[in-house]
Amino acid sequence: MERYGYVKNIDSIISDKVQISRLSQSKSYLKITEIPYYVDSTNLPTTLDDIRVIIKLNHIFNDFMLTSKPRVIKASSKSDITIIWIDIWDVQSGKNGKILINRCFDIRRHIATIHGTNMNLDVYQCKNC
Repeated sequence: MERYGYVKNIDSIISDKVQISRLSQSKSYLKITEIPYYVDSTNLPTTLDDIRVIIKLNHIFNDFMLTSKPRVIKASSKSDITIIWIDIWDVQSGKNGKILINRCFDIRRHIATIHGTNMNLDVYQCKNC
């Protein structure tokens, strides 16, 4: 590039590649169930940092990149189970999400399961619409 009279900034080359690759990607929306709300016989609830560590250390998630931070929600007011909502970058066909759906892994002597979900989990919609 230099011999043609100009040198393109390497940062712009990298950012161009990132933008192009993001255009061809979509998101897959997943939830992880059966994670205990309280950490090992304590009164301390599972936190976002706990979930980040779990995702980082588990080999199932090695080839996947999150699009946003996970959301940690207690299943119900009387439940001792947490539901984790995660969004991952995927290809248009949804292949990456399909690889993870129905996979199980161990967490704190419990077996967590990954499920597919709808993209608008915070938006309440009429079931007839």
